[in-house]
This record gives sequence, structure tokens and C-alpha cells, in this order.
Amino acid sequence: MKKLLIVVNVDWFFLSHRLPIALAAKNAGFDVVVAAADTGQAEKIRSYGLNFIDQPELESNRSILFEMKMVSKLRELYDEQKPDLVHHVTIRPVLYGSLAARLAGVPAVVNALSGLGYLYTHNTLKNRLLRLIIYRLYKIGFNHPNLKLILQNRDDLNLFVEKNLIPKDKIKLIKGVGVDISKFRPSSTHNNKVKVALIGRMLWDKGVEEFINAGEELHTKGLDFEFHLFGEPYEKNPMSIPNDQLAKWGKIEWLTYHGHVDDISAILEEIDIVCLPSYREGMPKALLEAAASGKPIVTTDVPGCREVVDDGINGYLVPSRNSIILAEKIEHLIENEEVRNKFGKASRKKAETEFALEIINTQMLSLYDELMLSSE
Repeated sequence: MKKLLIVVNVDWFFLSHRLPIALAAKNAGFDVVVAAADTGQAEKIRSYGLNFIDQPELESNRSILFEMKMVSKLRELYDEQKPDLVHHVTIRPVLYGSLAARLAGVPAVVNALSGLGYLYTHNTLKNRLLRLIIYRLYKIGFNHPNLKLILQNRDDLNLFVEKNLIPKDKIKLIKGVGVDISKFRPSSTHNNKVKVALIGRMLWDKGVEEFINAGEELHTKGLDFEFHLFGEPYEKNPMSIPNDQLAKWGKIEWLTYHGHVDDISAILEEIDIVCLPSYREGMPKALLEAAASGKPIVTTDVPGCREVVDDGINGYLVPSRNSIILAEKIEHLIENEEVRNKFGKASRKKAETEFALEIINTQMLSLYDELMLSSE
């Protein structure tokens, strides 16, 4: 039995974004081990028949010296586990895990970046300097002889090729983590007021403030609607929105802040329009679920988001950080039920043909097989 080691920053992100491929790999005959920081979800991961190793350092973000020690810590893990294939997920495991895999002689490596993070949404001097360091680490780590880098949108692919970080033939474009189209299905909503939702982590670069400002614009015009926020802040992310700010927004009469919810499919049954004014994404899972649920979508014309929405077909693409145009497009959908229904049907069709879990898992398992054959 071949051993697959999935290394991800934190347990809850594994459950929300990588559990399906882990189970598909297990069913395909892999011995699957998950290494992540344990925030209380370890037993849930083990309940699926997966082995779990707590690696608390993967979630931390401390000094440069601490960060560089991550390479040796992950090398120790790889020497101990002796995986046939390591699948790194998110930036820090990819950075340090790629270097560790080379040192440990891991036969095959998959690196998956679900987005490029706040280092690319905020062009500060610090972020520009960090990008230069990260580029150098990418080049070294990606030099593994049997490695594939998974990117979720063509913009990110072009960036990695233009920066000469990795040969193009070592990149595989896979559109997100997939969506369960049997769980997320269209429903008939009959709300007295049109409900518009933003679903995701409460981070500034998700465009939450622009969403609120667009709502203020619509409220000033006298429209009858409801705005809803679903998700919670993530304090370890520098773009996390403070709880007191969320509490302040929660007092707005036309807005409801729900915090974390477990069953997004049930929530989407009650929503008319899904909005995500993000600054940059890999491939937003919230929009994939919205599309599978047959919802019209208003999102930004940025990497990742533009992959899910065909402008004027299943939703609208608007400029990033522009709440005025965002409000205009939401207003058009609020006032036109026929357009909402038309866009919703197109969203569902796009999800079925491009983002269905079966399609994505097949692509992933095929990539695993390719790397396994190359390592023999």
C-alpha cells in the first residue's frame, strides 16, 4: 500500500477543503496520513479512517528563525513517515515542505496553492520584500525532480511562469477543490425581501467592507432587501476583521451577521444572491457552492473569482474595491427576478460541467498516479 501524506496548515482547513480527495485516495488504495495543526478536529479526521499527526508549528507565524526551523521539523516528519507521495497544501507547507521533501528524498511531491494570500492583495514594501524571499524559496523547493504544482486559476499560472519560478510543464491547472453537486442543489426561494449573502472568512480582503458600503448605498435608495454575513474572523490572518467591528455591523437594521455555520447548503437554500467582492482568490469554495446551488453571483473581476462567473451569463463581474458598481449590479438583480432565475440556471450548469467533485477528484487521482509511476 502506497503512503500519501497530506500536509496542511490547520485541521479545519483540511476538513473544509481537502477531505474529499483524501477519502478518494483512501478508496483508491492509499494509506492516507494527515499532518496539520490540531485545533480540536483531530478526532473528526481520524473518524474517517485517516491517520492524523499534530504539527502545531504549521499554523504559527513567528520569527524568521522559527520559520526556517520548519524545514528541519518537516524533514524529521518525512524521515519518520517515509511517504511515497507528499501533498502540501497552502503557502507555508508548500514553502517549507518542498525544501524538506528534497532533503528527505521523498519520491513524489504535489504542491497545491489555493491562492497567493494577502502578500498579493496588499502591495506594501514589506510584502514586496517578502515576495522576493518567497520567490527564491519556491525556486529551490520546486527543483524536486518529481514534482507538480497545482494552481487553481490561469492568472496564478501565468504569474509563476512569468517569474520563472517553475517550468510550465510542472504546473497542473485544476479548478478548485470541487463541489458536491448532490449536496448543493438549486432550491425555490420565496422570500418577502431579496436576501443577499457574503459567505467566507471575515477578512478585509474578502471585500466585506465594500459589501457593507454597497448595502448602505442600496438602503439610501430605499430598496427593500436583506444582507447576510456568514463566517467568522481568523485571528492568525493579518487581514482578520476585529470582533468589535463585526458586532458594530451586526447592529445595522438591514444586515445580519451569523458568524460560523456548519451547513452552508441549508443556508444557500434561503439565499437569493451570493456576493463575494474579494481582492484576489485561488478558487473560492463559497462561489463554487453558490454556483452548484443555482444562485446568481456578483463578484470581482480578479483572479479566481472570474473563473467562476461568466459576466452577464451566471452573474456579474465588478471592479475590485468599488462599492458603487457593486451596489449597481446587486440592485439590478434585486429588482429583476427573471434575471436572477436565468443566472441561477447558468450557475448550476457551470458547476455540473466544470467544478463537480467527481471531475476534480478524477484529475487529482490521475496526477497522483502519474507521479507514482514516475517515481518507480
